[in-house]
Amino acid sequence: MESSSEGETNKISRCKATGSDNPDEDYVEITLEVRDETINTMKAKATLRSVLSGRLKTMVKSLSFASRRLDRSKSFGAMFALRGLRFIAKNDAVGRGWDEVAMRFDKLAVEGKLPKSKFGHCIGMVESSEFVNELFEALVRRRGTTSSSITKTELFEFWEQITGNSFDDRLQIFFDMVDKNLDGRITGDEVKEIIALSASANKLSKIKENVDEYAALIMEELDRDNLGYIELHNLETLLLQVPSQSNNSPSSANKRALNKMLSQKLIPTKDRNPVKRFAMNISYFFLENWKRIWVLTLWISICITLFTWKFLQYKRKTVFEVMGYCVTVAKGSAETLKFNMALILLPVCRNTITWLRTKSKLIGSVVPFDDNINFHKVVAFGIAVGIGLHAISHLACDFPRLLHAKNVEFEPMKKFFGDERPENYGWFMKGTDGWTGVTMVVLMLVAYVLAQSWFRRNRANLPKSLKRLTGFNAFWYSHHLFVIVYVLLIVHGYFVYLSKEWYHKTTWMYLAVPVLLYAFERLIRAFRPGAKAVKVLKVAVYPGNVLSLYMSKPKGFKYTSGQYIYINCSDVSPLQWHPFSITSASGDDYLSVHIRTLGDWTSQLKSLYSKVCQLPSTSQSGLFIADIGQANNITRFPRLLIDGPYGAPAQDYRNYDVLLLVGLGIGATPLISIIRDVLNNIKNQNSIERGTNQHIKNYVATKRAYFYWVTREQGSLEWFSEVMNEVAEYDSEGMIELHNYCTSVYEEGDARSALITMLQSLHHAKSGIDIVSGTRVRTHFARPNWRSVFKHVAVNHVNQRVVGVFYCGNTCIIGELKRLAQDFSRKTTTKFEFHKENF
Repeated sequence: MESSSEGETNKISRCKATGSDNPDEDYVEITLEVRDETINTMKAKATLRSVLSGRLKTMVKSLSFASRRLDRSKSFGAMFALRGLRFIAKNDAVGRGWDEVAMRFDKLAVEGKLPKSKFGHCIGMVESSEFVNELFEALVRRRGTTSSSITKTELFEFWEQITGNSFDDRLQIFFDMVDKNLDGRITGDEVKEIIALSASANKLSKIKENVDEYAALIMEELDRDNLGYIELHNLETLLLQVPSQSNNSPSSANKRALNKMLSQKLIPTKDRNPVKRFAMNISYFFLENWKRIWVLTLWISICITLFTWKFLQYKRKTVFEVMGYCVTVAKGSAETLKFNMALILLPVCRNTITWLRTKSKLIGSVVPFDDNINFHKVVAFGIAVGIGLHAISHLACDFPRLLHAKNVEFEPMKKFFGDERPENYGWFMKGTDGWTGVTMVVLMLVAYVLAQSWFRRNRANLPKSLKRLTGFNAFWYSHHLFVIVYVLLIVHGYFVYLSKEWYHKTTWMYLAVPVLLYAFERLIRAFRPGAKAVKVLKVAVYPGNVLSLYMSKPKGFKYTSGQYIYINCSDVSPLQWHPFSITSASGDDYLSVHIRTLGDWTSQLKSLYSKVCQLPSTSQSGLFIADIGQANNITRFPRLLIDGPYGAPAQDYRNYDVLLLVGLGIGATPLISIIRDVLNNIKNQNSIERGTNQHIKNYVATKRAYFYWVTREQGSLEWFSEVMNEVAEYDSEGMIELHNYCTSVYEEGDARSALITMLQSLHHAKSGIDIVSGTRVRTHFARPNWRSVFKHVAVNHVNQRVVGVFYCGNTCIIGELKRLAQDFSRKTTTKFEFHKENF
């Protein structure tokens, strides 16, 4: 395109028309007069083909946009926007370079052309089909055609446009997606269409339902003259707005300096000396895991000692001459089995562990109570190894030696087996020692297999007939076979062949104390106040298959935020008890839990309570609500029993002045209880300062709490909306910092979420309500940058002795959070202690 100026107000532009055989028709001459930021077409001379009309309109709009373009040389907001409005995200599966796109084109093209339906797949925007279709049509319209398929050359042209570095070009493409008739104007109806399209691409159903309201908001903001449309420069002005922040205070300047310093310190460095590097890694490993190391070392040492003692004992007996080392290995492994069968009960004595971690800080400081279930699994593995050694030694070694021994060799064995010699394996199996051993192995094998995560969580790819035999119910019932196993174990130990004196039959000695302790625990659960029925006060069913239950607090029931309870519903199953984190604070006059329906039991529980729920009022959140205090037509809530409370890693939060709380999905439940507790302390402090209540016990240990909640769906943000709004209302000093992340929304800067970001800013500025969560807390998009999160905390708390990091959720980010806590503790003056709880 060529252009020249005529005076100060006129600009002549020429655009060459392609595809014309007449040299006189090669150019379109347009005189544009620009006055007061308006453009009038003065003269057009040429004969145009129909395919040129789209290019002509695009050129006119480009010139118009050029005349209105804002000065971006000094604007921080402009620099912020220039990095945005990307059509190809950095984490897209495809689209990291033209070569990959070209290869994908070759696979997807039909007769040398790529159909519109395959365009998104080809460029890497797989999950946004509707948005990609509109993008395709906009790019095609810019060429002045209406084709539904494109060649490789055209694809390359489109690729250059959507991945170019020019923000203006990307903005023009985004504008053209809305401006379907290429008249340079976007009407209210077109705004509704793009809002609905963006909401659909980001899985934001609530925004799609209120599209009329949000379209009116945008038109009100950008169409100040009530023209009924907006233009490109209006959209640019909105995009260049910067999120509100304070950058002028001295504290902000200091934080920026600290931030820069931390970034330099945290650059990964490696010692050139491999010996020093190895020694440093070993020292870090011991510092982080010394509690686990000493417990495992003690356990392994005891197992080795018991095995060696019994091995040497039987090596000196006469049976060694016939059975050899087979019997020594069998008896050594049997001794470790008895010890481990007793030990495996201790990690699941929940009341004892809760009491120890709550009442004894000394024991809690050296024993890793948070790893009780992991230790239970380690001991179970030790039992499996012991069973293998014991069974193989008997069946494959000493039994065959007995069967093939000569009469002279068998003579010393008669006092153990009698005068009748064993003739085959059936002789051993008929004995009490034989059939009890085989039965135990079968029962423990069933329980061990069904306890594996791929069976317990129904992840195994099995036929439907077999899939019914897996899941949590199968795990729960199979684990209760342990009652039969322990009875058989005592019988097996009593009728053992090679020990006749009662004091040599030590199985019952190993098991006596742990079994009595576990039985006592079960009696406590049955008779203490917490194990009685509770009155259900309120029920809510939320999006994302979440059921919330609000119950009366039993008399004498005391707990700490972060702990959990077991719930039993006889209408679902009279025998099953399931653990759920408490979401209410210890100071609340009620007890609440939030339950995600993931298995058979939780699904049936939700179904039962959904039957008594009704549609909520406009002031209530949730899909269905049942409040016994407001509804008179509720006949009866299903009966509930609770058992607890029990200790969990999150209950130690009061040991820290500064908290970093991270929750994934329903894993936020114990952390919400902590937030409620901190919030109650804030309310109590405000009451004391106002003098309205002098009898409140003032307990303020937490000085600052950072809460990061990452959830996949917009509807999930309703689960704890009341807490979010209360924090925004009462926390005037900013003691609690809330950050909600919705991962279904594309990251800020992505073209698919650009309009949502603009709309969020407008709506929050006008009403104080976030359009994504429906609360006063603004929602972030995509996933957090966890390194930036730790850096934010470290900058705000320089020289902090310890920051308590508490995570609850899926195991997917445990490794990253743990590494960051270690990294920042070593390289900065802020120390982080990491605690995890995963489901």
